Formats: sequence, structure tokens, C-alpha cells
Amino acid sequence: MHTSASNSLCQRLGIRYPIILAGMAGIPNMALLVAAVSNAGGLGTLGAAYMEPEQLHTAIQEIRTFTSLPFAVNVFAHIGEDDYTNFETVNDQLQATRDELGIPRPTQKQIHTRQILEEQLDILIRQKVPVISTTFGLLSESQMELIHSAGIQVMATATTVNEAIQAEQSGCHYVVAQGSEAGGHRGTFDLSSTDLGANIGSIALIPQIVDHVRIPVIAAGGIMDGRGLVAALALGAQGVQLGTRFLTASESGAHPAYQQALLNSTEESTVLTHSFSGRPARGVSNTFIQQWNAGGLPPLSFPTQNSLTRDIRNAAAQQNRSEYMALWAGQGTRMLSSNQSASDIIQQIIHEANQVKERL
Repeated sequence: MHTSASNSLCQRLGIRYPIILAGMAGIPNMALLVAAVSNAGGLGTLGAAYMEPEQLHTAIQEIRTFTSLPFAVNVFAHIGEDDYTNFETVNDQLQATRDELGIPRPTQKQIHTRQILEEQLDILIRQKVPVISTTFGLLSESQMELIHSAGIQVMATATTVNEAIQAEQSGCHYVVAQGSEAGGHRGTFDLSSTDLGANIGSIALIPQIVDHVRIPVIAAGGIMDGRGLVAALALGAQGVQLGTRFLTASESGAHPAYQQALLNSTEESTVLTHSFSGRPARGVSNTFIQQWNAGGLPPLSFPTQNSLTRDIRNAAAQQNRSEYMALWAGQGTRMLSSNQSASDIIQQIIHEANQVKERL
């Protein structure tokens, strides 16, 4: 069981340890954490899905001022067009929250989601980012051709065996097997058969994906320590992807109120919700989610619901009101530590993994 550079995943990615930072979209000032993970021997990932092209370019430049080592950038492969069906009804339900936060009601004309993927990919290709990772499906054949010709590696998120097979067939170099324990948005490609996405636990999902693809599999979902790393490797994965574990790191750009809510939470605290964005995501249950559920309305589809609730999330952050923030988190939050550096987290995980291997 390998936890060093002898691992083929590490060799292919040019990293020391098979530990990848999840691309967590919507969190500001993450360049320092991305670079810190890469500098510590893992693969840092910038969650760039919501970044305007100029923001993305600036963030890449910033990462490169902190590290010369490989890193990845995560984007949403499919965002979809805005759908305003039931807009006013949903807007009405959100009004009590806006009143509580003291912010005005937006009109339909003010809610518009820009399609920025092509501009994002153009920057990533021109900047020769080492790895592009995707969520919500796969890139098109023409997009993949451009990326491959630039010598960039591609990593896709899958929540089922069929999605992993599609990722391999599309030309992806790696697939992230995202178990139901994972925090943040579910990577499920198609929500037509289930509004909360595919939710197969990691211990069942990982070996089944490993058995059906030839590309390296990276395990994600509830992995927080060396025990999780060893377990993932035992199930056939070649590495692990961690998001929640790094949200309370000293380099994290996550809002202090968000970090405190995570540190106060337990394995029972998180729920799957589509209230914030219109797509299923795992986060700590709070007033916003509970009030939304009590209303009994389906949300607008993604990305329109996400754009419509952005003012609420932004105001909540400005007012330190975590009860109205999207507190994305996986199920392993009891294992979080406060203000530990990314380097210390990675060294601790490797030390724990080696201790587990000695006991086996």
C-alpha cells in the first residue's frame, strides 16, 4: 500500500502524496490554500466554477506566485440556461429571509447567469494549467481535443459506475469517485431520475468503479485522516480527494462563521439540499434550509436558484449570519481541527496512514 511518490498516480501528477484538495467553488481567496497543499506534496485545486474570466486569470497568477508545483482548476462542465418557471413564487418564499437580512427583493431581470465555461477553458489552456477537473458532467469532444493538445490532464467527478465509464471513454485521465458522504454539490451528471442525485456510499462505490475503468480512481467523500486514505487505497483507489478537512486550515479562505459552524457540527449535522442552488449538495443544516423545506416548494433549476439566492448568501456572510449561509460539508466533521496548516494536515494524514499500515 503506497503513500509516497512510488504511487503511479503521484508520478503521473507530479506530486509526492496521493492527496488532492477538492475544488470548492464560491469560497474567496483560496489561492493560498491551493498553493499550500501543492507545496506540502499534494495537489491543490482551485474551485473556479463561479469565477469570472478575469478573476480566474488573477487567481492562477496568484497561485503561481506561491508555488511552482502542479495544481488543478475545477470547473462545472455543464451549467445550463436560466429557467424562470415559477420565479415569482420562489422569490416570494425567499422574501422573509431577505427582510431578516435587510436586503431588497430582486426582479427577474436582475437574475441572469452568464455562460462562462468557454472563456474559462480558454484561460486554462493559455495558462497551461497542469490539471483541469470537472463537476456536473463531462466536457465536449472538441473541448477535450483542445485540452489534450495543450498537454493538460483531465479529471472528472463521478457518482456512479456508468458516469465513471463515460469519463474514461471521453478521454479523462482520472476519475474522482464521489461517495454520498462528500460535502458540497453532488457531481451527478443527470438529475432527471432523482432530484437529489446519486448517493452511493464510498465503501460501495469505489471498488465498483475501480472494477470497471482502467484509469486511476480517486476516492472522495468523508475522508478526513490517514485511516480514510488507507481504506481508500485498500478499496482500489490510487488517491483521495479531501475538501471539508481543509476548510478550517490556517490558509483557508472560508468565512470565519462558516469555519465555526463546521467545528461545532457532528456527523449528524449535514443534509442533502437543493435549496441554495437548485442542485443537490451536502451541507450543515441551518435556518435557511429548514425554512425552505417548511415552505414545501421545489427550487428553481440550477443555475437560476443559485443566482437568485446569491444576494442572501453574500449578505449573510457580510453580517456573520451562518444560519443563512451555504455551509457545505461532508459527514466527517468531528475529525476537523482548528487553524492547522495545510502542511501539518497532510503530514498528519501520511503519519496516520503509515501507523495503520504497520498494524495491518
